[in-house]
Amino acid sequence: MAKYNTREKKEKTSPIAYRSSVSPQFVEETAKKIITKLMVEQKYRDPKYSAKRLSADIEVNIRHISAVVNLRFQQNYSQLIANMRILEAKYMLQERSFDNMTVEDIAVNVGFTTRQSFYASFYRICGTTPKEYRVAHGFIPKADLPPETKPKKKTKKAAAKGRKRKARKSPTSK
Repeated sequence: MAKYNTREKKEKTSPIAYRSSVSPQFVEETAKKIITKLMVEQKYRDPKYSAKRLSADIEVNIRHISAVVNLRFQQNYSQLIANMRILEAKYMLQERSFDNMTVEDIAVNVGFTTRQSFYASFYRICGTTPKEYRVAHGFIPKADLPPETKPKKKTKKAAAKGRKRKARKSPTSK
């Protein structure tokens, strides 16, 4: 997995103490608040929206947010945000209404600050590049399309000739 500067996951051996300090009810309530803030209000699109800001918005200790995200979603906050962004990007890459947007435009729209971070996250989660994903889902790059042919405009002379011919061929004139 050397492509796009990704690393293998390391397994942790020691249990984390603050995970056991939260009740299942607290986990579910806080998870709903997190989903509401991130998905419904689309805070995941803001590149500067951190776990600290989420903590302040839903009034829960940042360590507890970390514990809830780990217990409920089996990932850390950064991974959760990246997954939400990639999910949105995948939708935009295969939806016809976004065909006019470049991959970089979509990356910025979903909250990535750099092209490389978008490509690395997309490749790590999907196993393919955004461009390959887009092509695999029916997008045809402009380079592969046949050139557009525009109808020729009639010049004044050609238009006048056309009128003369029509006048000669009309059934009323002999």
